[in-house]
Amino acid sequence: MHARRIHPRTAVAGLGACAALSLFAPLLSPTAAVASEAPAELYRGHVQVDRGQAADPEQFTGQVFDDVNENSKLDGDERGIPGVAVSNGVDVVQTDGAGRYSLPVRENMTVSVTQPAGWQVPVDEDKVAQFSYNHLPEGSGDLKYGGIEPTGPTPKAVNFPMIESQASAESEQNCPIASDTQTYDRTEVGYARDGAVGDLADRDDYGACGVLLLGDNVGDDLSLNDELRDIYSQMNGPVRVAPGNHDQDYDAVDDSHALDTFRDQFGPAHFSYDVGKTHFVVLDSIEYEGRANQKKYKEKITEEQLTWLENDLKNVPKNAHVVIATHAPILTHREVVVDNAEDFYDVIADYPNTVTVGGHTHTQENLVAGERREEWTDAGIDELSHTQIVAGAVSGDWYSGGLNADGLPYAFTSDASEPGVLTLEFDGAARSERYTVRNESDDHQLLLGVNSPQWRDWAQKAQEWQDADKTGPAPEPISERVVTRKDLERGDTWLTSSFLAGTSDARVEVSFDGKRPDQAEHTQPGRGEELAEGWEYTDPYTASQNLRTSGSVGQSSSHLWRAEIPSDLDLGTHTAEVTATDRYGREFTQTVRFTVVEDEAQASSESQKLLRGDGFDLHQEKKVTGDDRRGLDSEEARSS
Repeated sequence: MHARRIHPRTAVAGLGACAALSLFAPLLSPTAAVASEAPAELYRGHVQVDRGQAADPEQFTGQVFDDVNENSKLDGDERGIPGVAVSNGVDVVQTDGAGRYSLPVRENMTVSVTQPAGWQVPVDEDKVAQFSYNHLPEGSGDLKYGGIEPTGPTPKAVNFPMIESQASAESEQNCPIASDTQTYDRTEVGYARDGAVGDLADRDDYGACGVLLLGDNVGDDLSLNDELRDIYSQMNGPVRVAPGNHDQDYDAVDDSHALDTFRDQFGPAHFSYDVGKTHFVVLDSIEYEGRANQKKYKEKITEEQLTWLENDLKNVPKNAHVVIATHAPILTHREVVVDNAEDFYDVIADYPNTVTVGGHTHTQENLVAGERREEWTDAGIDELSHTQIVAGAVSGDWYSGGLNADGLPYAFTSDASEPGVLTLEFDGAARSERYTVRNESDDHQLLLGVNSPQWRDWAQKAQEWQDADKTGPAPEPISERVVTRKDLERGDTWLTSSFLAGTSDARVEVSFDGKRPDQAEHTQPGRGEELAEGWEYTDPYTASQNLRTSGSVGQSSSHLWRAEIPSDLDLGTHTAEVTATDRYGREFTQTVRFTVVEDEAQASSESQKLLRGDGFDLHQEKKVTGDDRRGLDSEEARSS
């Protein structure tokens, strides 16, 4: 009998040096040079394929086995694992008492295994989880980025190795989700590495669950997948990858081959796995319209996937925690995104503890089950049945907006958030989540500003300048922390709080100059109202920088609160203290100072002093590799 290796349950974290990237990407972190050791309970390995003649070429067979000696081979004294789900992308079966399975062969399929809690599938040299096999006898044909090489006839057997894992059985889990890394060139790969990806490399709290990349992992150029793998190889847990619209083979004939290169390099487009007491599902919510319509797609979950999802969930208790991750979210606070959202919600109707997580829009949202919005009703969704989280973006606003003091793009998103990573936290029967801004602590949850009539007038002029492709001089920048006495007396001047952890049931209070706090108003409460959109519903802190640079401002946010500033404040500097409490009782406090001046001339003078002190570029985005970041030309960027 083979002896099992003993795996420590702790891991050494650290950001490894990316030697190849050092030639072309900005090196910003002096600590990013120590290679990490292998994380807890990870082991290098691969799926075992027996290329002998299949007993029945119409049946795909093999075993799921306990790879005791971790050599990725089913040895004679290694046992099969019963009750493990295996799928051909539509059908789902469970292994028998000896770990054997049999599935119908489909012409173009990826066979994958659902990792059970208490087990860990192997990873490759870049820590990408290995749990699938592509079957495409004739291959992809001539695709620019390679696709899938011909696999030949049905193999004799495909065996899936895994090892026992105490860590993946525990009910307490942290599960980071990194959406929209979306690098268009190697400079942006460096920004990702030294930003949110580096933060993940420095953490050691997710070893069993690993990191899920939520699509748009690169920006159309699939040759950058190698660099993407390189930077995520520093993770302290397995890496699983979901596809997005910018991860497709745009020279594929149709949707059935649009993800062939992705499948070859990362794995299936839809799959599931279990960690702790949670069942994770990844779906492909992008339907490619074919080569004749270059880069055109629909946000839709195919009927084939919905059938698979229904089959997959049959093995899951109805009261279990389920996370369904899709690149394009099912909906946002602005609209229903996925065309067949009603069909999707029908499939998961009996699973009340399901939460859906999306990316794609480069926004950061947490929409709670029970919310209602007029735009959703118009699309056939009367009430949100399951909480929807939109996971922000590693790239933020496509690496735009000029460079900060650390040499990284500000990249404030159109809904007043920052580049970062979502983490789902599980503790037995409870689930919570947190959004960690790049290079910041988890306590960094509030962005504050003053939204005044003068600022709104400036914002409109700046937007018109942006719409005219920045023709002519830009409007003279003003600080969002300066307000005139006239504007205060006029009313409609608010202290705004972009509360990144905010939901419709969160609470935000504002105290001016140490006086009794007042409760702030949530601008998008989700009580059946139509979208509140306009400069008066905009965070001036992030919008000011974007209007001076990238132009990305959505004029609405699901996590913006506002409190009217007292109209009788004296001239001079004042302090506002904001205390925000999220739905889990976690409290965050942030203070901002703002200045009341006599008139617009004094406002202009004071603004220039404040802006210089803030370190913002006052006029145009600093050139990086061109006038604008390439991601700003994407369809989802234009739509935002």
